Amino acid sequence: MTQMTRVRASSYALAAALLAGLAVPAAAAAAPHAPTGHGPASSHGRIPFTAATVTAHDNGSYTVEWKAPGLRHVAVRANGRTVASGGSAGRVTVRGLPAADRQWFDLVPERGGSLHLADRLIRLQGAVNFRDAGGYRTADGHWVKMGEIYRSDALDKLTPADLAKLRRLSVTTVFDLRMESERAAAPDRVPAGATHVVADVLAGSPTFTAMPATAAEAEAMMVDGEKFMVSGATAKKAYRTVFSGIGDDSARGVVFHCTAGKDRTGWANAALLTALGVPRSTVMADYLASNDYRAEANAAALASMPAAQAAVYKPLLDVRPAYLNSGFQEISETFGSFGAYEKQALGLDAKDVRALKRDLLVG
Repeated sequence: MTQMTRVRASSYALAAALLAGLAVPAAAAAAPHAPTGHGPASSHGRIPFTAATVTAHDNGSYTVEWKAPGLRHVAVRANGRTVASGGSAGRVTVRGLPAADRQWFDLVPERGGSLHLADRLIRLQGAVNFRDAGGYRTADGHWVKMGEIYRSDALDKLTPADLAKLRRLSVTTVFDLRMESERAAAPDRVPAGATHVVADVLAGSPTFTAMPATAAEAEAMMVDGEKFMVSGATAKKAYRTVFSGIGDDSARGVVFHCTAGKDRTGWANAALLTALGVPRSTVMADYLASNDYRAEANAAALASMPAAQAAVYKPLLDVRPAYLNSGFQEISETFGSFGAYEKQALGLDAKDVRALKRDLLVG
């Protein structure tokens, strides 16, 4: 199989394998919140937290965890009141909060800047991988704001309640990374007033017709597909459109999505987080999280196939370190550095990157 044939096959596999609802071969809440991570105390000096997360649970409780070396006291605030506290490292469970579209917490240290956080996942009836792009710490100690940029799987199954929630969360721009055939088969549903922008990464072609015959070939297709997302002409054009929108303050909150929210979307977020200075290990963890969010849907898809077919199909449904690493390797081989990739492929010069950091980072 030639490189071009493999890229074409990979493009087809990415599109065909990840249709909404994971189509397989025939053989087989209340309180609104401003759409911004500008928390009440997010700009009061250097943020001392080295790690922090919020996890929502099905029973309505929340787990809030943090690490802030050198501190003696951290207050956890929600809805204007202190709901828990701890020391330099803590893990608390918060119960009894009123229902909300998205529950926000402020981690307020005894000194330094606070963090304004929520669970990364936006719980929707019609999507399983709609999550915040932010909430991560950069290598130099800043934090990526939450509530500004989102990543998602397909939006065609969003319910009226989902659309109302996204409107209350002030989603204003949706970038659709899918091929024309995907868009035609499963048109996006977007919140009232939101702008829908097509940014077709793979720019579908009738020549994308070959499916893998073995698991190894499937994995190779995904690796080559990731490389195409970095250096393919249509991919560069699509991601340039997305990053132009992200850089437009009036366009936020921004959602970019494909069908499963893991490959084309995964690269978009990996590139964004890297541009903002998030360490590669964190970028990888965010990328691999699609395996967790999509676990139930992927398992159902594989269970519907004969075992031999499922073994071939599984690499198409997974995200794996080798896939993302191949994208960064393609940057090194084709552009020489990530900075060169930003400029030549994404259309971002040093001034643009500084503006992104100024707008999307706190601390």
